[in-house]
Amino acid sequence: MSAWIEMIGDDAADGRLKELLDRARTPHGTVDTVMRVHSLRPETMNGHVTLYRSVLHSDDNTLPFWFLEVVASYTSILNDCTYSLTHHFMNVRNLLRDQPRSDRIFIALKAQRPEDVFEGKELALLRYAAKLTTGVGRMVRSDFEALKLAGCDDGEILEVNQVCAYFNYSNRLLNGLGCTTDGDVIGYYKGDEG
Repeated sequence: MSAWIEMIGDDAADGRLKELLDRARTPHGTVDTVMRVHSLRPETMNGHVTLYRSVLHSDDNTLPFWFLEVVASYTSILNDCTYSLTHHFMNVRNLLRDQPRSDRIFIALKAQRPEDVFEGKELALLRYAAKLTTGVGRMVRSDFEALKLAGCDDGEILEVNQVCAYFNYSNRLLNGLGCTTDGDVIGYYKGDEG
């Protein structure tokens, strides 16, 4: 079982659910648990797929995709969401193609010490994501201004804000419904050929 909640399989899906499962399919032809858990209320799957793709896979994003995956992974670490961390840190590894560097990043993020491997605007963005995840009620204007001082433009700040916000939503969905990666294809990313 890959979740506590009942999930409708492809063989029993029809109508709108079938349409939305097909929309949520990975290039591998599978539907990951993160989407299938919506099968009892398909319109939430529709919203989730749309949000995910617009936040993480938009051509409008200017920050490197590997870094947005780092933000996703750090948010998931802070929320103790193994599901998202497993998927999205594999994307970091695949995109960087530098095992020692990705190992250093993973160790630093797990220790909640991004300063061990990041500096400048990347470090400022990770600190922002951390506070947005663990102390959202304590966000103040100076948190935003620190990003500007570190060299971030408003579009980059919005990208990290949205990736962080999306993963806070997704982590709660996944942990709250007991989702596991059993049956998922791990490590797909934009441009994956296999």
